[in-house]
Amino acid sequence: MPTTEERTRPRSRPAPAPAPASRRRDGGRAHGRSGPWPYLLVAPTVLGMAYLLLYPLARAVLISFQDFRLRQLISGDAHFVGLANYRALLTDPRFWTVVRRTFLFMAVNVVLIMVIALLVALMTERLGRVWRGLVLSSLVLAWAMPVVAATTVFQWLFHSEFGIVNWTLTSLGAHSFERYPWFAHGTAAFVILVVLVVWQSVPFAAITLYSALTTVPAELQESARLDGAGAFRILRSVTLPLIRPIVMLVLCLEVIWTFKAFVQIWVMTKGGPGDATTILPVYAVQTALSQQRYDLGSAASMITVVLMSGVLVLYFRQMFRQEDER
Repeated sequence: MPTTEERTRPRSRPAPAPAPASRRRDGGRAHGRSGPWPYLLVAPTVLGMAYLLLYPLARAVLISFQDFRLRQLISGDAHFVGLANYRALLTDPRFWTVVRRTFLFMAVNVVLIMVIALLVALMTERLGRVWRGLVLSSLVLAWAMPVVAATTVFQWLFHSEFGIVNWTLTSLGAHSFERYPWFAHGTAAFVILVVLVVWQSVPFAAITLYSALTTVPAELQESARLDGAGAFRILRSVTLPLIRPIVMLVLCLEVIWTFKAFVQIWVMTKGGPGDATTILPVYAVQTALSQQRYDLGSAASMITVVLMSGVLVLYFRQMFRQEDER
């Protein structure tokens, strides 16, 4: 019979037997490589996206090196001309005027978008819950409006006879704006397009920057405030360095958005009056459709892609340099 000490001693459980080698190998295979099935499942989507994105780009590159006009579009007997289309564009003074106007349009829009969006984000951060919800809801609704619908609304706002802008200015005593043709003057049309693009872009930038501001620790701002720093110094030395990656990301996206702003210009002015609102995407479409020079239009599109890629390369170099400094 077991003694009292043996009855009170805790019993140790036997160690489990090692799993067979075949089971361990199967389990390792199950948790490791799972075979080609995941790749086969996503293959149709990847191939479809590659066809929709890469084929038009490759086709445009090919046409830019060909003599491709209306006759070649119908008969399909286009022949290669090398860099002749690019030489024709790069030696055209009108093309360089359009390039300068494109960068001016992009710079004005991006500066206004980033400044206004940052101010809206800072204001939203300091509002109460109810007002913050109203502001964010308004931003989302403005952001969700289709581009063509918003452009049509702006056309009616600045209509020479029925527009509310002319009616308001005339009611305030500015009788020179009675039936003022806004879209017949190049500077006025340019300013209206800038206002439209900024109005459409600020909601996304403001919501993104507000989300970044919510991640800034309040303790750092309070410490800077106790050290005597003012609101602007806190923003410059504490807040902006912490949200710099998000600011650079929004800046990059807005550069792309304004650089390829085509729909707003085409619906509202089609690049007019004259060439006052013509930027590179509009110039490419005008060349391809109006002159039926699809080769020059494709070459202009490729130059646009190269210029935009150069801006993105500068952004990525700056981003990687910041990561290396960390």
